[in-house]
Amino acid sequence: MSKQRKNDPIDSLAEGYEQMLERAVKDAYRSEQKTERHLHDLIHDARDKAVELGELTHHEADGIAKYLARDLNDVKTYLSETGHEIKDWLGFETSLLETEILSLLLKAADDTTVDLMLLKAAAEGGEKYLTDQVTGPGTLVCDECGEKLQLHRPTKIPACKSCEGKSYHRR
Repeated sequence: MSKQRKNDPIDSLAEGYEQMLERAVKDAYRSEQKTERHLHDLIHDARDKAVELGELTHHEADGIAKYLARDLNDVKTYLSETGHEIKDWLGFETSLLETEILSLLLKAADDTTVDLMLLKAAAEGGEKYLTDQVTGPGTLVCDECGEKLQLHRPTKIPACKSCEGKSYHRR
């Protein structure tokens, strides 16, 4: 994204999410350090870079850094605990994803980095995905009615179309 802000703030946040994901995952993949703390630092570096370049405000970048940590933790936990493929975590075929996003998710889920983000979320029963937060692609399930929401790219989470619920979990 250029320094000029897009007209649609949701698109700006989704694009910021993609850029921060790309920066953090590429740096993590190249790094010799494979610790949770190091990836946390790389996400913060990506946040700072987005602010420095004028891509996002400090407040927006802070929020997206939290969403990135949540999403990367969720995919890593799912893949390491179940042994399933990334398409199972997404809840749809990976052919529906943009190639670059799929590549970044696969790098983030690489077996050599699975231990990076097994954060306290697993011990706490998993993360909640709330309306107006930004998340990466995948299938979310409404906590109120069970309606499935398929997201094929990073986006801001809408209220449930079925019941207006505002809380989701990964499938």
